[in-house]
Amino acid sequence: MTAATPALLPIQRPYLFLALAGGSGVFVHLFQAGPRLPALFAVGVGLGVALYHAAFGFTGAYRRAILERDISGISAQLVMLAAAMLLFAPVLAQGQIFGHSVTGAVAPVSLSMAFGAFIFGIGMQLAGGCGSGTLYTAGGGNMRMALVLVFFCAGGVWGSLDLQWWSELPGIGSVVLSEKLGWGPAIGLQLAALGGIYLGLRLLGGKNKQSLGWRDGFSWQRLLRGPWPLLLSAGLLALFNWATLLVAGHPWSITWAFTLWGAKAAMAMGWDLSSSGFWSGGFPGRALAQPILADVTSVMNIGIVFGAFAAASLAGKVAPKQRTPMPSLLAAVIGGLLLGYGARLAYGCNIGAFFSGVASTSLHGWLWIVFGIAGNVIGVRLRPLFRL
Repeated sequence: MTAATPALLPIQRPYLFLALAGGSGVFVHLFQAGPRLPALFAVGVGLGVALYHAAFGFTGAYRRAILERDISGISAQLVMLAAAMLLFAPVLAQGQIFGHSVTGAVAPVSLSMAFGAFIFGIGMQLAGGCGSGTLYTAGGGNMRMALVLVFFCAGGVWGSLDLQWWSELPGIGSVVLSEKLGWGPAIGLQLAALGGIYLGLRLLGGKNKQSLGWRDGFSWQRLLRGPWPLLLSAGLLALFNWATLLVAGHPWSITWAFTLWGAKAAMAMGWDLSSSGFWSGGFPGRALAQPILADVTSVMNIGIVFGAFAAASLAGKVAPKQRTPMPSLLAAVIGGLLLGYGARLAYGCNIGAFFSGVASTSLHGWLWIVFGIAGNVIGVRLRPLFRL
């Protein structure tokens, strides 16, 4: 072992047992409704492992790019987007797979979407994570991120109650590049855009300061216990998103489940949401009336938590932090509310709107990241106020 190779910590077997036992219990329970939900739960577990073992976060990647000109995380994201586009295109062009229809992540381009993405970006930096980052770090034992998750859910409910007003603001509707240009030109244009973004970042002084591959060479032990290289997780996230499309009929999303969990908690406390236009009918109303484990996004999110918990146990890094400074807790509360509210207005987060949207050639995915990055810039500047 070289000096640059960190020593592996002991496997935390009690935590690992809890992760495996709990995950197995959920997996078996889901089979009561057929194989679809267990398959998606397994995809969620895989996502949690991939996210945790590579510490594959969007928030930290943007912060390092802004402050240090380290574009390693963004480079990995560009590869992930390119891979997902190429995987999605044949399936979405066909319109169906395995006897069921498939649809991309498509949403309107509007002032609501832009503002939602902007405040979500601010929330990312104050909270210290995005939708996926909140799940995998909370699953890895980070108690502060568990607090972020609570207020993420609360912000989502708040946003759902205000969504009708925001939806009436000007917009141009949904724009799907593959429908306007055809699949070949649309994918070619988007790949060129990704290449242009990378070249632009390099011209602005950005460098890949972290290794994107196996820094010290591949080993089976590293594969099992981490850490993983960024490119490995980038490829796996693209594959798992594609698997979600194949099984669920739509791409990977995260934040809808947080809004649903918050709404169910509000109802349990006696809050009547039936007067809200958002919850009075349609898909949200049906989801609110059903168990959480009947909701696809919730099942996958729970899988991510179990996957991250198992990965953290294998890495020996489950260590709940008991004391967090008050300014940091305040930032977690404000950041969580901004994340939840912004995601509801913007039709998703950096996963459901940006990653899945761009993979589906929806224009809203591209504009989401423009306003999301602008919010991240503001959020980075606000972090010192909370001693972050």
